[in-house]
Amino acid sequence: MITASTPKGTRDFLPVDVYKRDYIFNTIRTIFQKYGYQPIETPAMENLITLTGKYGDEGDKLLFKILNSGDFLGNVPSEKLSKITSKELAPDISEKGLRYDLTVPFARFVVQHRNDLIFPFKRYQIQPVWRADRPQKGRYREFYQCDVDVIGSNSLLNDLELIQIIDEVFTKFNIDITIKINHRKILLGLCELYGITDKFNDFVVALDKLDKIGIDGVEQELKNRDINIDFQELRNDLTGILAHDLSEIQNLKLKFEKIGSVNGLKGINDITTLFSNFDHIDINRQKIIFDISLARGLNYYTGCIFEVVAKNSDIGSICGGGRYDDLTGIFGLNDISGTGVSFGADRIFDLLSQTGNFPDDLKSTVKILFVNFGEAEARFCLKILDKLRKSGISAELYPDTTKLKKQLDYANNRKIPFVIMIGSREIEQNLFPVKNMITGEQVSMDLDQIRNHFKS
Repeated sequence: MITASTPKGTRDFLPVDVYKRDYIFNTIRTIFQKYGYQPIETPAMENLITLTGKYGDEGDKLLFKILNSGDFLGNVPSEKLSKITSKELAPDISEKGLRYDLTVPFARFVVQHRNDLIFPFKRYQIQPVWRADRPQKGRYREFYQCDVDVIGSNSLLNDLELIQIIDEVFTKFNIDITIKINHRKILLGLCELYGITDKFNDFVVALDKLDKIGIDGVEQELKNRDINIDFQELRNDLTGILAHDLSEIQNLKLKFEKIGSVNGLKGINDITTLFSNFDHIDINRQKIIFDISLARGLNYYTGCIFEVVAKNSDIGSICGGGRYDDLTGIFGLNDISGTGVSFGADRIFDLLSQTGNFPDDLKSTVKILFVNFGEAEARFCLKILDKLRKSGISAELYPDTTKLKKQLDYANNRKIPFVIMIGSREIEQNLFPVKNMITGEQVSMDLDQIRNHFKS
């Protein structure tokens, strides 16, 4: 006998959960549209060559690969099979993979459809992604991302707008957050300062684990990657700048000026400009901090980077993103800068479930249940049911003739607010008792009154 179970890292959602998820999607979608973003969708699978090499070595390991159709080993030379490793064999037996995120497919989309788009192009996308990660609290192998991006513009006003969207979304969800901001060129400046520019990617990957393994763990990770620097200086730089303003950034600026770090100074200039723009919008500055330790491990980030965490929660990052200056270049379209953020819908779902911040009125969309008293009564109810549905009123008929209590319990359990009970006498009188399942009040109405009442 087969055990009924889902693959590890995936989960089913009951109707009540789907209503809650729809609330998350609809709330985020409404805010995206208010800022002028347009919806797109891309396939669940992409050509593997599109995905590989965009997320770093560790990201590539988490790609779900799809075996080629038919005899996937048929075109592999026999001498290869006896010697080749699984990593070397993968390109011969797998041409496609499930998307790891929505950003790289978006870059491919922009290049492929560039003649159909108006730039700057503002897009949003709400779809699932897959990662072969180790399942744990707040980390799934299948999860939804809600992405919002603008591409075809270098302006920091776009980055500012993303911060506004983040603030508005989590204010709507009543989630108290901290928005961390950094710049990848500041991290590149640090590497120039430490003399490890050629190890930039390794440095970022190690630094990205700071929240999980601590500063001691980061030091060990760097040593494991053959990066030997003045670790006390690193500690001072990482712990000395964590503020709601940029008063402490001047010392770092002086260091960059001393070594002539164009990258580091560009990063500081962008961050300074972004923070100065906060004075011109209505936003709580206490939510926003400049965090020089923020790294965002994905390879394609080049400018401002963002990460959002919920206060008083161990659920991890619930939103993140940043600027990518030439992601479309890998597909042949150079010098197209973009910036965007991704909201983790599943982590937001878990967080709202923990805090009880879902609205109380998330329930069945059905307004009316017709009680089934028998074959003749049911046929009569079908006519009324059809007219109500054509008027846009959601209603259903209990399918079986059974005890009234069982049918009323069904309405209560489904959170259907009204029940209409039509027996032979009600048919003769053309008046139908409508019972409010919340208050217990019962009023008799004819069909027109019922239709007008529920349409209003």
